[in-house]
Amino acid sequence: MVMRLELFSAPNCNRCGQAKRVVADVVDELGTDRISVRVVNVVEEIDYAVKLGVIATPAIAVDGTLAFTGLPNARALSEALSARLAAHKDDSCA
Repeated sequence: MVMRLELFSAPNCNRCGQAKRVVADVVDELGTDRISVRVVNVVEEIDYAVKLGVIATPAIAVDGTLAFTGLPNARALSEALSARLAAHKDDSCA
């Protein structure tokens, strides 16, 4: 099963640009075959962002659940995603 990561960003947001780079680096490290990434423009999809509880950008949702309400550092993001990937693996073996 592929984990679904959504990065909520806004146009012209410097931290969002940094978040895109951090997410790309971490996903490359963990495996693009294991994690799909979708960048969500909050201006275009405000209703969806609000539904998940996004109140500021950048924010990261994993499998439809808000996981980070700011930009974590690469290590924290990698550790959190690795733990979730391990849980996904355990679920698929059951």
